[in-house]
Amino acid sequence: MNNRRLMNARHTIVALALLFAANAAAAQGSGAAGLGDPYYPNLGNGGYDVQRYTIELEVDANLSAVSAVTAIEAVATEDLSVFNLDFIGFTIEAIAVDGAPARFLRAGPELRITPARPLRAGAPFTVAVRYAGVPNSDLTGRAFAAGWTRYDAGVYVASQPAGAARWFPANDHPRDKAAYTFRITVPQPYVVAANGLLQAVVEQGEQITYIWQTDYPMASYLATVNIAEFALVTEEGPNGLPIRSYFPVRLAEKAPPVFERTAEMIAFFSELFGPYPFEAYGVVVADTPLFFALETQTLSLFGAEIVPGALPEIAGRWASAETVVAHELAHQWFGNSVTPDTWQDIWLNEGFATYAAALWTGHAHGADAFEQTMRGYYRAVQGRGFTPGDPGPQQLFGQGVYLQGAWTLHALRLRLGDDLFFEILRAYYDRFQHANASTADFIAVAEELSGADLTNFFDAWLYAGDAPPVPEWGLGVDDAPNSG
Repeated sequence: MNNRRLMNARHTIVALALLFAANAAAAQGSGAAGLGDPYYPNLGNGGYDVQRYTIELEVDANLSAVSAVTAIEAVATEDLSVFNLDFIGFTIEAIAVDGAPARFLRAGPELRITPARPLRAGAPFTVAVRYAGVPNSDLTGRAFAAGWTRYDAGVYVASQPAGAARWFPANDHPRDKAAYTFRITVPQPYVVAANGLLQAVVEQGEQITYIWQTDYPMASYLATVNIAEFALVTEEGPNGLPIRSYFPVRLAEKAPPVFERTAEMIAFFSELFGPYPFEAYGVVVADTPLFFALETQTLSLFGAEIVPGALPEIAGRWASAETVVAHELAHQWFGNSVTPDTWQDIWLNEGFATYAAALWTGHAHGADAFEQTMRGYYRAVQGRGFTPGDPGPQQLFGQGVYLQGAWTLHALRLRLGDDLFFEILRAYYDRFQHANASTADFIAVAEELSGADLTNFFDAWLYAGDAPPVPEWGLGVDDAPNSG
């Protein structure tokens, strides 16, 4: 064989080897290191669907460092030779996939895992990550999205939008919802409150383990663990629903009255939207100022400022505690059960919960109180150029999302009438409960049931950059033409 023919043969062999390797890699697959969220493209991971997280944490005597194992049950949605989890901080001691040691690399928030054997599409698999360290040690002061936060009297977890990966390895995007089991070991006399129902309490000398579980799908940002010296208050809600709430011992008498209408609120929202979606409800109050509340699933989180007299130095932080309580409860339907498909769809959480709280105000305090509330919301957004359907990541929790989002719903109600409007809300909730929905999904339900083309209406309220006038209420009619 002459040199040219030999060289050509070698090129052919190399090309075939490269093609074979490429085909093998494609067959095995590499899970994407992000789900392409328009605001947070690197959040979440592709290639698998988590079914359950089992999070075992042992917390040290100072409620500071933890040693932990998070076990993940998942199903591969494509052939995988490698896949990613979102995970920040900690020292990783070992990772196993289906019981076999796995190799891993870390790059920023990405934990890239190579199992000993490739995973095939459709096959269930397990991942166990053993780790230790101080949760969230690099985010002092950034409480709202920080995940695990230590304060003087205890620990709370608030992770919206992307703090879950700061305390357990996760597919940290709302699109991959899963069931959860928590086994949290703390020093006595601390108490642990988490999502779902308490399954068992196991005392082990000076330590005590609380086992909580929820079998309903839950987005990772809604997972919570709260540790403090709590007093437990229980009651029965509609249809025997367990309501269990955890209050700091020093606020055991002052806190319950703030939430005394919870059962009535559950009944009201169940009639408007559909049955309460989960196995339990309740609240937990952290004995520290939070300056926010969060709808952590089945157990909404509040700071001590919600309780009158608890923190005299910041008295009057909430203009209406009752409104905040109703808002977080309403999220159990809209946000927790029906979860946004992307973070751009956040108005489906906050606009809906804000409007639901206003509806409660009208129910509890009369039509004038409802109208006064909604007029106040309109004045707050008028002329501000808000676009709740695309607020951008910097305005994810801005007034436009909450207040103009709520007005989008009320304007739809004024246009379609009460009967059709509430039929749309119930149908939307029924179709997407325990799943994810986008703004386009909600618009599709509204157009299907109304038989109307609502493109211009939703464009005006969600994307045009200002609150359209509302002639029915005499709002904005001298400032702009009717866009609806």
